[in-house]
Amino acid sequence: MAKVDNKGMVRGTAGPVVYRGYRDMNIIQGKPRKFKQTSESIRASTEFGLSSTTAAVIRNAFQPAYIHRDGKAVSRSTQLVYRGIRGSQSGSVGRRDLHDADLDSIIGMDFNIKSRMSEVLQVSQRVERDAKGRISVFMGALNAKTDIRVPLSISKAVSKYRIRFSLIGFNFRQEYYEYLEVRDVEVRKHGQLEAQDIRFETQPEADQLLMLSVSVLAYSETRMEEGYVLLNSKEFSPYHRLFS
Repeated sequence: MAKVDNKGMVRGTAGPVVYRGYRDMNIIQGKPRKFKQTSESIRASTEFGLSSTTAAVIRNAFQPAYIHRDGKAVSRSTQLVYRGIRGSQSGSVGRRDLHDADLDSIIGMDFNIKSRMSEVLQVSQRVERDAKGRISVFMGALNAKTDIRVPLSISKAVSKYRIRFSLIGFNFRQEYYEYLEVRDVEVRKHGQLEAQDIRFETQPEADQLLMLSVSVLAYSETRMEEGYVLLNSKEFSPYHRLFS
């Protein structure tokens, strides 16, 4: 029960609030209270936890590219996966996973926004999938001198580039992933390539989610016979999710 003291201050409780004095002020606070979480909010929080672990698996699978991540790669990838699961048109809240998700949300996921693929590799790419589930990538004609942009800090050292397409199959319900195929396209620093189709021969399992990424690797030639040093770093680490 609230009462007025001899200084004119209200102290004590009155309904849902607490009155107390501090110096010459009367402070009014809400009383702490317990609440029961609804089943819907519990399921939503469970989905966010699932999104976090799912995104961690994806990052681990693409570790060679993830090693040069920026400081927000974890939260960004988790949010993209969460968005995909929440955009699911099948499965109920709390029971759905990435197999039910809208996978368009994670296409284009970058691990380092300071080195975006769209700003480094200026050549068109198109992904197609045939009736048997096999993947192919059409890559447009490339002039390495003008179509691959690198920081000034490594531009003089570069001898060649390797454009790497990595295909991984995931099954989150059976808790595994496997590396299916890697296709590399190499070009010298001032070389050119004609437009080409890059075909993956692996016929994936029907229940697998396929993720295809492209990354650009820059190399400097050493004095050793056919020796090269990888120049990629946090300053230059272009990686892009092409297909999910």
